Amino acid sequence: MFPLDIIYQDNHLLVVNKPAGVLIQGDKSGDKSLYHHVQHYLKTTLNKPGNVYLGLVHRLDRPVSGVVVFAKTSKAASRLSEQFRKKTIKKSYIALVKGKIPTSGTLVDQIERMGVTSRIVTDGTGKDAKLSYRRLLYQKEISLVEIQLETGRHHQIRIQFSNLGFPILGDFRYGSKEKFPLKAIALHAHSLQITHPTTKESMIFSSNPSELWPLVP
Repeated sequence: MFPLDIIYQDNHLLVVNKPAGVLIQGDKSGDKSLYHHVQHYLKTTLNKPGNVYLGLVHRLDRPVSGVVVFAKTSKAASRLSEQFRKKTIKKSYIALVKGKIPTSGTLVDQIERMGVTSRIVTDGTGKDAKLSYRRLLYQKEISLVEIQLETGRHHQIRIQFSNLGFPILGDFRYGSKEKFPLKAIALHAHSLQITHPTTKESMIFSSNPSELWPLVP
């Protein structure tokens, strides 16, 4: 088990900083997942003999790090899931991309999922995908980019930046030629803004990327 980096918790929520390379939810690989790790933590903390409830309301790709919100009650899970469906949650990412990307921009495409990968299509068969970005820094042929994600398509950020000609470092699946530590890619879910499921308070949770990232103080 890896150390659990808890950002926030109360009776309804548990927010953690997911390490790169860790599955959100178990799959056929049999590797331990963040979900399993958090559930074990709650079971141990609460000293419950049986299973404890844990709601998974959103996901990050395995090689991506950053903020993940879990629900500790079914009511919280239902209300958070509704926020994701209605797109009222604000998601901000940080990425390192190869090349000098324009200072800022908005990317609008259609994405079609193809099993474990996705692709951009132009025949109207895909789902709308939109994000905006701004370049924070450029150094040694690498751009540090802040991204505001407006939709949540499969591999969306990875595909859209690759299609623009600026693949995310370490993302060999979508065109990167650059290695990145720990078999990760240089994409980090930096912040997540939600409405608390019971208090209705607007809350922002954030975390910084690994110290292994270049260009990031």
